[in-house]
Amino acid sequence: MITREGPPAVEKLLAKARLPAKTAMRRHPLYHGKIQVVPKCCVKSLDCFSIWYTPGVAEPCRAIQKNKELVYEFTNKWNTVAVVTDGTRVLGLGDIGPEAAMPVMEGKALLYKFLGGVDGFPICLDTKDPEKFIETVKLLQPSFGGINLEDISQPKCFDILDRLRAEMEIPVWHDDQQGTATVTVAGLLNALKIVGKDIGDVGIAVIGAGASGICTAKLLIKAGADPGRMVMTDTKGILGRHRPELKATHRQKWEMAELTNAEGRQGGTAEAMRGMDVVIALSTPGPGTISREWVQAMAPDPIVFALANPVPELWPWEAKEAGAAVVATGRSDFPNQVNNSLGFPGIFRGALDVRASTITDEMCLAAAAELAACGEEQGLDPERILPSMEDWEVFVREAVAVGMKAIGQGIARTPFNEQELYRRAARMINESHATVNLLMDHGFIFVPPEAAGDGHGRHC
Repeated sequence: MITREGPPAVEKLLAKARLPAKTAMRRHPLYHGKIQVVPKCCVKSLDCFSIWYTPGVAEPCRAIQKNKELVYEFTNKWNTVAVVTDGTRVLGLGDIGPEAAMPVMEGKALLYKFLGGVDGFPICLDTKDPEKFIETVKLLQPSFGGINLEDISQPKCFDILDRLRAEMEIPVWHDDQQGTATVTVAGLLNALKIVGKDIGDVGIAVIGAGASGICTAKLLIKAGADPGRMVMTDTKGILGRHRPELKATHRQKWEMAELTNAEGRQGGTAEAMRGMDVVIALSTPGPGTISREWVQAMAPDPIVFALANPVPELWPWEAKEAGAAVVATGRSDFPNQVNNSLGFPGIFRGALDVRASTITDEMCLAAAAELAACGEEQGLDPERILPSMEDWEVFVREAVAVGMKAIGQGIARTPFNEQELYRRAARMINESHATVNLLMDHGFIFVPPEAAGDGHGRHC
């Protein structure tokens, strides 16, 4: 059995948990947004515009007209991702609309640039019609190297992703599905090493059968989990063959109902978690969505992933007090952050570098394995199952793993060897870090006094 320390001071932890929200309300109006467009070409004088714009620009235009692939050589398309949402399921806030979704999409673009060296552009569409959404995204294809779908309600998010992946020539990725699944698989692989259990032998309760939960369950199965020993729940209870109404209303849920829950469990979250080795919660933000008593009823040394944002289904100290051996949340202000931010910057870096036509499950599993390996090399313990976002080399290694898998699957347009991919990704990511630091050092990005920290960028 794993030994556990006593509970920390709850009030202090709650104050820490509330601090990011308070600070965000001061900082967002301070900067009037988190991203901007900055030139990347040399401009020594106004004469340069005769090269970058008219009349010189006509020649690259003619060349691209003859060979569309040259757009990747002559423009920034090769390094751009559109972060697209309709604002119907933003974080744990629900359908708050496209304007209210902008801060999240801008944040995503910031993470793309800083962590992956990728130029991300927030695009919030004022439509809830799936067909209009699909058509609009398809019309954007000439301008972008990839598409990141974000915060779209289910079940339409499944069909939107499937359609766009089938009908577009560039990678289309739904981070709430594929990103969450990738990082969760990586985190669970390492958490299981700590408690000495194998993924093929454990019982897993997946609380929440939305886009994140279903895709995570599917990728866990591909990673070796036994679907028969997996139990999923939605707002109406456990999924299983006793829920035939799902056939007509939620095709993806019915697929999981047929695939999982071999023992035919019925009931709610408490029944789903009873005796399980692992609970992965991707459901309603808490606290209080999951109780301590339900954790206490799990198998010895249970693993608790409470991944709802902005507030986990139960506080991590509550899970530990209930006997959890390893606890993870989606937040950076607690140990063991299992969050998409550890995945998508490196995954898209690799996909863009080899100009992959899509992002496959195998590419996601390659990224998950590399992320888990990075964590294991740094030394695993119950408070550290994955690297942090400060470990910049993680994103480089993920990019290489994803790029090499795409090449191996025959879906890359520009094959590189492993060393070339590593150098390319490292240069792009280091340039992004250096640019931000340079702008802060010279006062072009204002650094509030309370954000100065220790001079090494560790506080914000």
